[in-house]
Amino acid sequence: MDELKPSRTALRVAVRRAAHQLLERPLVFADPLAIPILGPQGKTWIEAEMGRADHPASRTLRAFLAARSRYAEDELAQAVLAGVRQYVILGAGLDTFCCRNPHATVGLRVFEVDHPSTQHWKRALLEEAHVAPADGVQFVSVDFERQTLPEQLRDAGFDSGQPAFCACLGVVPYLTEDAFTAAMEFVASLPDQSGIVFDYAVARQSLNLLERLALDALSKRVAAAGEPFRLFFEPESLARRLRLLGFTRIEDLGRDELNSRYFAGRSDGFQVRGGLGRLAGVWR
Repeated sequence: MDELKPSRTALRVAVRRAAHQLLERPLVFADPLAIPILGPQGKTWIEAEMGRADHPASRTLRAFLAARSRYAEDELAQAVLAGVRQYVILGAGLDTFCCRNPHATVGLRVFEVDHPSTQHWKRALLEEAHVAPADGVQFVSVDFERQTLPEQLRDAGFDSGQPAFCACLGVVPYLTEDAFTAAMEFVASLPDQSGIVFDYAVARQSLNLLERLALDALSKRVAAAGEPFRLFFEPESLARRLRLLGFTRIEDLGRDELNSRYFAGRSDGFQVRGGLGRLAGVWR
């Protein structure tokens, strides 16, 4: 991404998350701050997304984005019940959890990690919208390709001797191999009960023809935004890699699993289609 500009893909994700709040019922992922965080200019962006609301590609992308946010926060809730009190959001973008932490009363600390320019932009949007972060939030500026995540977190008060739950949504496809490995090794180094949820792009050779065409179109769009896809995985080889790092429980969710869990019984046809992306949850 451009060193001096916020992430354009983060904005597009935020607009689709906001549009989901208006377009679909029942909601898969309820976020009361998804619209306010975009400010006055957000109305134009959301209206543009709603104008293509019924396009199959737009619908399935909104569905996947809603499902991945829901999955991350569902798994976080389970981690909190198990006693985890540290939540690390890697590449937070315009995610609003830092302002609506429902676990603040039990002492959940939130470490929101992102590129400095995107984080500065987000905090300006929050201030403009008069939305304040909840108690116990630390903003941690990290350039994933140039800085060491553990050191930046430690300086912000993160306790590596205590378990943590991490989320890394919409980030992995843009990382290098080295950056991805470093992030997974960091989580694997934490105490038992620690884990991470992330989404990833499926390797092109594992896709069918229509999925390859969809991937090619999406790849062109994100590359034009200055944030090209770099990293792809096949589910089986990714699982083997994660086990070698020390993760003992691995959950990998594709279209069928996500639709069964989050979209069953709907009458509007809103669901995940295709197999470009998957969600993974892994734990120590």
